[in-house]
Amino acid sequence: MKTPNGSKLTIKLFWLLLKNAATDFFDDRGIKLSAALAYYTIFSITPLLLVLITTTGYFWGADAINGSLFGQIQGFVGKDAALQIQDALKNTVISQNSWIGNTLGVIALIFGATGVFVEIQDSINMIWGLKTKPKKGFVSLVLNRLISFSMILSIGFLLLVALIINSLMDIFSEKIQQLFPDLAFIVIYSFNIFLILFIISILFATIFKVLPDAKITWKTVLPGAIFTAILFLIGKWAIGFYLSNSQIGTAFGAAGSILIILVWIYYSAIILFYGAEVTQLYAQRFGKALEPNSYATFINTTKNPSLKNEMPISK
Repeated sequence: MKTPNGSKLTIKLFWLLLKNAATDFFDDRGIKLSAALAYYTIFSITPLLLVLITTTGYFWGADAINGSLFGQIQGFVGKDAALQIQDALKNTVISQNSWIGNTLGVIALIFGATGVFVEIQDSINMIWGLKTKPKKGFVSLVLNRLISFSMILSIGFLLLVALIINSLMDIFSEKIQQLFPDLAFIVIYSFNIFLILFIISILFATIFKVLPDAKITWKTVLPGAIFTAILFLIGKWAIGFYLSNSQIGTAFGAAGSILIILVWIYYSAIILFYGAEVTQLYAQRFGKALEPNSYATFINTTKNPSLKNEMPISK
């Protein structure tokens, strides 16, 4: 496989890259960062979903978005946990008493919805050895919130694309069954897996490209994003198997559903941050050197891509 810098990525080098990424993940306290993200997400998930449903509902209809979204959530965390999220969403009401209360409610909603992406940004910056320059804090704060809100819009766009493609598949499913009567299920199932992998890969690529305070090319982030998406799908099955065969939900009574959501987000965050380590090492060793943005700088010389020729992947 040819890499962006023209070198060849062999199976041995790929394995060494994954091995070094695992070492860096623990050195960068990836487990702790994942736990922090899970905590932030619990408080951000309701406003995030509300903003997502509101923005995308204008194009496809709130009921269709709501049904599709919670169908996906149920596939991840189960029926009880999905109902818990749905109930929390129904109980989130913006004050309509006055325009001041309404405005403050919308601001608080957006602030809460973008919080999870700000946490992801801070964590990836730490993993990539970046920090905001002194006296640039306010500029960074404003940009972070704008970028985080753009991520919500990006997720909404991907959700709309998925709904459109699924609608087209429903239209052509009968034709597929006529053309491939014995393989119709396999064809449709394989297409759905490919569609999910494609959408999740684009989402991870967008996260790695847009959120960190670094300049990095799409060509460089794409391999890491695809690898992370594959890990995510494998992790989805593994986490689902673990949750369905453990007593974690019933042992804590009413709090069991919240705990299931927390565990699922925690393991998903581990996959995300490990993927960030893989992407950073790939960029350092095989891709185009990433650079800090104008308002950021490197704080860790071992992460500085200008040293990549001095830091080959160890055996």
